[in-house]
Amino acid sequence: MAKEYDLVVLGGGTGGYVAAIRASQLGLKTAVVEKSKLGGTCLHKGCIPSKALLRSAEVYHQAKNSEAYGVLTSNVEIDFTKVQDRKNTIINQLHRGVQHLMKQGKIDVYEGTGRIMGPSIFSPMPGTISVEMNDGSENEMLIPKNVLIATGSRPRTLPGLEIDGEYVMTSDEALSLEALPNSILIVGGGVIGIEWASMLNDFGVEVTVIEYADRIIPTEDIEISKEMQRVLKKKGIKFVTGAKVLPETLEKGDEIVTVSAEVKGETKAFSAEKMLVSVGRQANVEGIGLENTEIVIDKGYIVTNEFYQTKESHIYAIGDCIGGLQLAHVASHEGIVAVEHIAGKNPRKLDYTLISKCIYSSPEAASVGLTEDEAKEKGHNVKIGKFSFKAIGKALVFGESDGFVKIVADQDTDDILGVHMIGPHVTDMISEAGLAKVLDATPWEIAHTIHPHPTLSEAIGEAALAVDGLAIHS
Repeated sequence: MAKEYDLVVLGGGTGGYVAAIRASQLGLKTAVVEKSKLGGTCLHKGCIPSKALLRSAEVYHQAKNSEAYGVLTSNVEIDFTKVQDRKNTIINQLHRGVQHLMKQGKIDVYEGTGRIMGPSIFSPMPGTISVEMNDGSENEMLIPKNVLIATGSRPRTLPGLEIDGEYVMTSDEALSLEALPNSILIVGGGVIGIEWASMLNDFGVEVTVIEYADRIIPTEDIEISKEMQRVLKKKGIKFVTGAKVLPETLEKGDEIVTVSAEVKGETKAFSAEKMLVSVGRQANVEGIGLENTEIVIDKGYIVTNEFYQTKESHIYAIGDCIGGLQLAHVASHEGIVAVEHIAGKNPRKLDYTLISKCIYSSPEAASVGLTEDEAKEKGHNVKIGKFSFKAIGKALVFGESDGFVKIVADQDTDDILGVHMIGPHVTDMISEAGLAKVLDATPWEIAHTIHPHPTLSEAIGEAALAVDGLAIHS
């Protein structure tokens, strides 16, 4: 028997389950269709497991260097099985939490693959969902008034660098490593590549990063990129930028993988025990019945309006499958906007310049708003405030004083255009800058917010003062 709903969400990842909860709060009868596990990539193959591994790597690195703090240790070793067990325990706990939220919201969850059907006896419009159940039982037929596509993304690969899970892998396979390699080549110096480079380096793995662009994390402010490369290079990571990998040169065998790349007109070969391909992510838009609709796909992503409606006005799409900022917190807020629009609540459109981005490497990096170059390209007369963690007492106490806070402001209006940070715990500190952007604050207002001493956040206040040449401790 077909079941009717106000909303069916295709995909139970961060964006999908948050949207479902908001729909439930608004009184909509809601179902979620998830082919794997609730929580999606973020919980099971992305944000959470990678950060759990990063934390273990950080603790190991600190333990090895504890003598600098007056703590004498000996024979510090890694039990990677326990590292993975801890990661899995965290995932399982959070997974149970999401399941509880679904029950609490009286949201029906279908474990299977959902496909959008065309006009049928059930509905004159495309949108009926046929669910092929994972347990092999008879397909479920769901008749929703509205559909929300939240199918996420998967790691992108390079033709010729086929993923085998043994020599060549993506982050999906790397998260399940049973043992650490002695060396690894990371193809791609974006956010994911740099997080893995930092983590594996802290675990004691010899790391080489090969990046096509002329700098790592190329979407970040150029000064952040340079500082990240400087600090990670000091820790022993090798970087090759401006390098075009030649997939046809890939060789595997005898516990070694080798590939060549064109670097400044020369062909150079690189070898390691493993290769991690980290060249972005591609949308999961295949096999969900989009061909039965008028939904438009552009460059691999679903096209929507500012409220996330597709060309089929009753079908919405959010998160990684629509491109843009492919971040869990972005997908969640897109989902909330979409559901509130469905419910006629006239939601405020998202301003993507107000969304913070984080890199959880060591050092961490975080940003919100425009980079210095972007601000100049948009015609702003910029002024810059920059303050180093080396002058912050709490950073010295932590033993992590590399990095800085940089504020980009408009000389004419005094508006804050962007804030960029690299250093200890900046992924937690960036929210102050995000709030400043939301409230359209000026550097003067941040500077006159009294930051407690000693804290890392003092660097934000000093950087705000530095915008007008008034920093106290520089």
